[in-house]
Amino acid sequence: KLQGTSRLPFKSRLLRAFKRELRDERGQSLVETALAMLVMLMLIFGVIEGCWAMYSFHYLANAAHEATRYAIVRGGDWSDKNGAPIYCDGSGNAGAGYGASECIASAADIANFAANRGFPGINIDPNKDVTVGYYSSLADSTPSPCSQNSCPNQLGDIVQVTISHPFTLTLPGLPPYTWNLSSTSRMVIAQ
Repeated sequence: KLQGTSRLPFKSRLLRAFKRELRDERGQSLVETALAMLVMLMLIFGVIEGCWAMYSFHYLANAAHEATRYAIVRGGDWSDKNGAPIYCDGSGNAGAGYGASECIASAADIANFAANRGFPGINIDPNKDVTVGYYSSLADSTPSPCSQNSCPNQLGDIVQVTISHPFTLTLPGLPPYTWNLSSTSRMVIAQ
């Protein structure tokens, strides 16, 4: 004759064993560690992405400042000994134009100069990301128009360079978010 738990049907014994396993806490630390690691990795990647965003913004501010500086020392007053204007070669590279700096920079020259700064990880398109505007005074709210080699870039005028660049924030498990970073620099033409 069978005694004790042996008489119970198989299903009942299985149900009791299952309930005992549910109360057992041996796997709890594994689950908690996995969840904590997930949160920690999201925070680490968030800090890394935040640093990339700060780097990108710092680069844009630096590039806008350098391009504006490039523009203010290459105003419309440069001419050769016969009085003919000397234009930069359009590349925006160091040494571009007559005498490395004694040339008149067009808006395209300034945009190319900004794009050629060459910081790693950031590609600036001179035709799309860089905007150059000239103002006759600080009170002006709309820039004066430029043509190919004709800009109102005379001594005392104001040049403004704006560089914008899309930055995509990507974190694991979240959809990517694109945010447009932008920096503007404005200076008075000195030469």
